[in-house]
Amino acid sequence: MSFASLGLSNALVNATRELGFSTPTPVQAEAIPAILSGADVQAQAQTGSGKTAAYALPLLQGLASQPLGGYRRQLRALVLVPTRELALQVGELLQDLAARQAGPAGKALRVQALYGGVSINPQLLALRGGADLVVATPGRLLDVIEHNGLQLDQVRQLVLDEADRLLDLGFADELDRVLKQLPAQRQNLLFSATFPAAVQGLADALLHEPVQIRIDEQQQTPASIEQQLIAVDVNRRITLLQHLVEDKGWKQVLVFVASQHGAEQLADKLYSRGVYATAFHGGLSQGGRRQVLDEFKSGRWDLLVTTDLAARGIDISGLPVVVNYDLPRSPVDYTHRIGRTGRAGSSGLAISLVSAETLPHWNLIAKRQGLQLEAETVAGFEPLQPLESAASQPSRPGKLPPGTGGIKGKRPSKKDKLRAAAAAAAAKDQ
Repeated sequence: MSFASLGLSNALVNATRELGFSTPTPVQAEAIPAILSGADVQAQAQTGSGKTAAYALPLLQGLASQPLGGYRRQLRALVLVPTRELALQVGELLQDLAARQAGPAGKALRVQALYGGVSINPQLLALRGGADLVVATPGRLLDVIEHNGLQLDQVRQLVLDEADRLLDLGFADELDRVLKQLPAQRQNLLFSATFPAAVQGLADALLHEPVQIRIDEQQQTPASIEQQLIAVDVNRRITLLQHLVEDKGWKQVLVFVASQHGAEQLADKLYSRGVYATAFHGGLSQGGRRQVLDEFKSGRWDLLVTTDLAARGIDISGLPVVVNYDLPRSPVDYTHRIGRTGRAGSSGLAISLVSAETLPHWNLIAKRQGLQLEAETVAGFEPLQPLESAASQPSRPGKLPPGTGGIKGKRPSKKDKLRAAAAAAAAKDQ
């Protein structure tokens, strides 16, 4: 199958070739014709499966087929994303495709990315001539609207990218405010790696007779991603990580930890041991985050120690290794983490470090993901406390094991408590 067979214009087919897209991925093959037909779409596919191009290509083709207007463009397509990094990544791809679509003498579509963490003034200035398509985080989009920088009354296509993360990160209220400003008649496209109950409820409310696309587990997790489980005592993880980096000569490794403080601490310790590691998380300024990411991509740093929040949206071509230094809070986060390697057909390795204390949490992740990985050991780093001993250890209520971000669902978060209180109040009013 080729991109030409999906109904794309010659200009966009040539653009895919120039950008190195050889053949459509499964989600692209199903989504592109559906979007071009004007149907609503609900697509579930893992991070790294090509979801962005699956909606970017047909969006641009549809916009280019309409009159572009004069100097002041009217916003006709809106893409909402959960993080600044993803807004930048999606915006850059759309701008690149739009420029190639126009050709050397053509009139290009105007694409603008809006995100927080930086001054709003340059973004407002860039919108003086309007935009055909905007990629935005919900909060910054609302700020721009309040500054009279945009109107949403002419939007005809809405995309929610990583819809599960939009709700998980607490954007429900902001998303509702955005939706109320959109015209009722529009095409809605929801793309997500997972569709938990809250996201499915949103899909049911937004979509009208959608085309359902679900890439099964065998298609979602490429055979090129090798998943490995290594048993090690919690207090020896850093030494093991240093050994693996030096022994295998790893470059460009993404290391996940549970907190911003943990990222800084681990990066500092590794650097003091001669490993070129740096931290990347939401506590850095937008300029600082962009600089660190650019330095990592250019090869200045070998290890990028990051959190789940900051890593959503990171797209590094050919990233070879992902390490779960701390296990993720939930199976969904595991999916997003390992999806950063093995992208676009490249091979990748995803390693998770587990101890006797964190084994129950790993078992939960493995059960939800359908994984059957045998824990391996590295010579010289065999755990003093075997994993088999975990079953005999008494549970400690309220005590979260080190090496995890806290087991999601075991202890209600502040957000969970607020939701429960709201639900109780609503039930009382009925």
